[in-house]
Amino acid sequence: MIDASKPASPRMVWGVAALLTALSDALQARFPVITVQGELSGFTRAASGHCYFSLKDAEGQPAMLRCAMFRRAASLVDFAPRDGMTVELRGRLDLYGPRGELQFIVEAMRRSGEGALYEQFLRLKAKLESLGYFDAERKRPPPPYARRIGVVTSTGAAALQDVLTALRRRAPHARVFLYPTLVQGNEAPAAIVRALATANERADAEVLLLVRGGGSLEDLWAFNDERVVQAVAESPLPVICGVGHETDITLADLAADLRAPTPTAAAELATVSRQQCLETLEALERQLVRRVEQRLDGAAQRLDRLALRLARPGDALARQRRRLDLLSQRLGQVTPRTVSLESQRLRHLEQRLNQTAPRVATLETQRLKHLAQRLDRALPQQAQRGAHRLDALEARLQALDPRQVLARGYAWLDDGQGRALSSVDQLHEGQDLRAVLADGEAEMKVGRVVRRDV
Repeated sequence: MIDASKPASPRMVWGVAALLTALSDALQARFPVITVQGELSGFTRAASGHCYFSLKDAEGQPAMLRCAMFRRAASLVDFAPRDGMTVELRGRLDLYGPRGELQFIVEAMRRSGEGALYEQFLRLKAKLESLGYFDAERKRPPPPYARRIGVVTSTGAAALQDVLTALRRRAPHARVFLYPTLVQGNEAPAAIVRALATANERADAEVLLLVRGGGSLEDLWAFNDERVVQAVAESPLPVICGVGHETDITLADLAADLRAPTPTAAAELATVSRQQCLETLEALERQLVRRVEQRLDGAAQRLDRLALRLARPGDALARQRRRLDLLSQRLGQVTPRTVSLESQRLRHLEQRLNQTAPRVATLETQRLKHLAQRLDRALPQQAQRGAHRLDALEARLQALDPRQVLARGYAWLDDGQGRALSSVDQLHEGQDLRAVLADGEAEMKVGRVVRRDV
């Protein structure tokens, strides 16, 4: 083995394989694992699962690096790599001996700047979702047979041509209104909002298609702008959003009334194909013809029956005449018998009433006599109980009469104003008093007050 770390002798002659091996070892020693950023070019995936492509300088410098990513590393990539996409590759440098080419062995690949942008995407998605912009209840279905379709996109975008081609194929009768706007860059969000506002203000279309071709997360970032999402969600006209490829999802897609995986699919969702319309019309025509034939057959059968009935009207009159004669005979036979039965029934009811009336009157008379006897017995008893109660109340009233107390030698003292005196604390010498006795009153004056301890 040749030690690549030692300087080579000027006279040493290298073999090609040995030189390439030494250079490969030197590269791996100098650059063990590195990360490089650039733009994908010529990306291909072999049947074995290995991927081969070139990485161009992202700043536009004329530099290119050949890359190889083996099947195991390729299976770990969580997006679909495409030409023109800016990526960051992690791996190691190596020399491919059979062609003596420098190549980069890729161990991991991710979109450039995707981490920060994706975190911003998730934060904005959570905020707008809390505001209800993505609720299914507010989404409206597009009109099934739209005859006026508005397209909001760039005039130079390939997506516009895809939409026009699909509309010419599926609905050549539909009119298309274009509302041009920028779809990429810092000024794109404001331009998209203005285009949507113009489309809703003019109201030329029945449904709006907001479309753009594929690209990286940075390329599609205008459709993740909060202003654009709000304009899409609050659009009076239904909006079908077809931005990027099937794997690309933007916040405008989530806010739109309907999301299409591609611009072409957006045009297909906004229209019903001409062939399908013709097939529907043919089916309706067949159904209408069948219904008319059924109605005509039923009317013909009914007409035949009526014609048979009108062919011999004398037979119908004869049948009605025979029925009338039969009813007349039954009436003549039944009426006398019925009258006799009703007369007998009335006489029987009259006899029962005559028999029952005296008995009912007797029972009522007996009941009234019994009630009168009970009333005669109850009145004296009630009066006696009332007299006893009145006497008891009178005795209680006399016992509580103050005059009875005065008759036993007691007197009532007050201050001459009617206020009763019950304590020596209410008296003082020289005070005028009034004494009420059983048979009169006396005016008095206090000479001396003596308190007696009880």
